[in-house]
Amino acid sequence: MNEFLLSKQIEDLLVARNLRGMKHIQKVLNAGYCLRAAQMLHKVKGNVLIGTGFPVVDTFETDGPVGALILYKALEILGATPILVCCTTMAERLSADYRVYGLDQGELASAEHVSHQALLTLQPQVIISIERPGLAENGCYHNMLGEDISARAACFDHFLTQAHCPTIAIGDGGNEIGMGKVKATLTELDIIPAVTSCDELIVADVSNWGVYGILAFLSLWSEHDLLSETCPEDILKYLSKLGSVDGVTRKNELTEDSLPASEGIALIQKIRTLIGFHG
Repeated sequence: MNEFLLSKQIEDLLVARNLRGMKHIQKVLNAGYCLRAAQMLHKVKGNVLIGTGFPVVDTFETDGPVGALILYKALEILGATPILVCCTTMAERLSADYRVYGLDQGELASAEHVSHQALLTLQPQVIISIERPGLAENGCYHNMLGEDISARAACFDHFLTQAHCPTIAIGDGGNEIGMGKVKATLTELDIIPAVTSCDELIVADVSNWGVYGILAFLSLWSEHDLLSETCPEDILKYLSKLGSVDGVTRKNELTEDSLPASEGIALIQKIRTLIGFHG
């Protein structure tokens, strides 16, 4: 199996709907980014920081945490030590079931110092951001409507900019961490773009789905069908009990960016078929 061509096939699947122009952004990325991101995580046995949690209203959206928890489980199976990095309120809700590191919301002035200390303490081998708001050129955070959400956002950007390890980011709209990698192209989208970059950027119609592109290769290399153990609907139910909302509808419902869980499940099955796992 040609892994580079497989990566390209998966990357095309991830932006097939082109909900927010990510198919256009994909064209300026060097193909094979799902493969290269997976290589960064392959055989990692130490700490992996997974930043997630995009503030919506007074809570967090489902897109991002679903993928983060799926990746968390997969990395544990493979022998790594994943740690979720999110705002303190979200971290408190997840702490009963996951390793977490909480960041205070709205504390931009001290964010560089906080990330420096955290990196010294946690010594990550890889850092991945999944649907985290990224700082714009004006030093603020913005949602897709252009609203300033800085007061409700916890800064994860400096974890990537200060990192001494590989960094990965997944986004679906242009205002997330990692999108600085395609900064020039983002001017064509009707958003206030993020400027924080990363080593490998994965674009998808729904950020959660970008994780499936990584797990495809980790499944192949480990000969462990990690995608078969993935159930977005169960995770949506878990997050809903913790107060999550859909990022588009802003309602507490079992959807990802207004799409039912069945859409993500169908994508998982397509990827499993591509990599030769059936049933």
